[in-house]
Amino acid sequence: MRALILVMDSVGIGGAPDAARYGDDGADTVGHIAEACMAGRADSAAREGPLRIPNLVALGLGQACRLATGRVPPGLDGRVEHRQFGCATEISKGKDTPSGHWEISGVPVPFEWGYFPRTMPCFPADLTRAFCEQAGLPGILGDCHASGTEIIAEFGERHMRTGMPICYTSADSVFQIAAHEETFGLERLYEICAIARRLIDLLNIGRVIARPFVGTNASDFKRTVHRRDYSVPPPGRTILDLAESAGRDIVTIGKIDDIFAHRATGRNMRGDGNDGLFDASLKGLASLADGGLLFANFIDFDTLYGHRRDVAGYAAALEVFDERLPELLSRLRSDDLLIITADHGCDPTWRGTDHTREQVPILARTTQSSAPIGRRAGFADIGATAARHLDLPEPLHGAHF
Repeated sequence: MRALILVMDSVGIGGAPDAARYGDDGADTVGHIAEACMAGRADSAAREGPLRIPNLVALGLGQACRLATGRVPPGLDGRVEHRQFGCATEISKGKDTPSGHWEISGVPVPFEWGYFPRTMPCFPADLTRAFCEQAGLPGILGDCHASGTEIIAEFGERHMRTGMPICYTSADSVFQIAAHEETFGLERLYEICAIARRLIDLLNIGRVIARPFVGTNASDFKRTVHRRDYSVPPPGRTILDLAESAGRDIVTIGKIDDIFAHRATGRNMRGDGNDGLFDASLKGLASLADGGLLFANFIDFDTLYGHRRDVAGYAAALEVFDERLPELLSRLRSDDLLIITADHGCDPTWRGTDHTREQVPILARTTQSSAPIGRRAGFADIGATAARHLDLPEPLHGAHF
């Protein structure tokens, strides 16, 4: 008996009830992608035609969308083979990655994160001064809200000449630092990120993110897989903590260990992109002991396609993920629990480049129950369900389904 939680990063299914507060009323990641595909606006060299994700549809994704928005996106109204599907609304404030994942694990965020203003410069002068002094830097570049790929193209060559890292933020609670892996050094980048983490603790900023890149000039700069997130720890005991205290086997995939500040994250396995992460998930499942928990994040949906507003790329990524699902489903034991969900939205048809405040799908596969999931008030119900399946103590938040 094992439990698996797979997070399709940013695969939201329609605006949350409070989406207007965040400027996201009308956002719908899956729905708008499906509409674009049906209308031929998401055709590319990698894909064409309607959105084809039959395995996710069979798990109930289309019907989860109906619960969230009142309609099934075009092309997703297929046969549902597994009746345990639902949707959930986040109760944590904001639309950040840590908030979503922590709430999934049973710990909603009860406070407001700190954010940097949309000014230039956006970072407080005393923070920048202390950062440069303690890290031994000649200065920083950027100091603004920006898209990661665009700001690297704009400042990358100057960064390589001067040794000044590129520092920027977004609508999330983040302090991001981009630096060239070879001219600046990967370990040096990690070192200054750790310094920045200590300095911004008082500002209640959720993450410092190391954004390494390679290349020779603006035309060929490319971010690498060596990203690292420096998060604050969750403010309560997550399902990972509960599993560790019970002596259970834990496997985390991708950036899960960073999101949880490496607390109770067991054996972490990485992969290059969604395909590599899927390979890691299969390998992790093969070694997962009875009573164990596997927690995975699939980042490409968000980083490569949502933030870049690449509808065709997002659709293709969903289709590739869907094609690989039978590999995972065929390896499940009869008493395993699989839950596929998301942490927020990142509608590639929406304005700007930030996350969108959306509901998320809950698609469960288990032979232990056939009860409907329905609409859930809080992501923590996911963690509560996994805890009950594994016979762990109940988390403080959430009700199992």
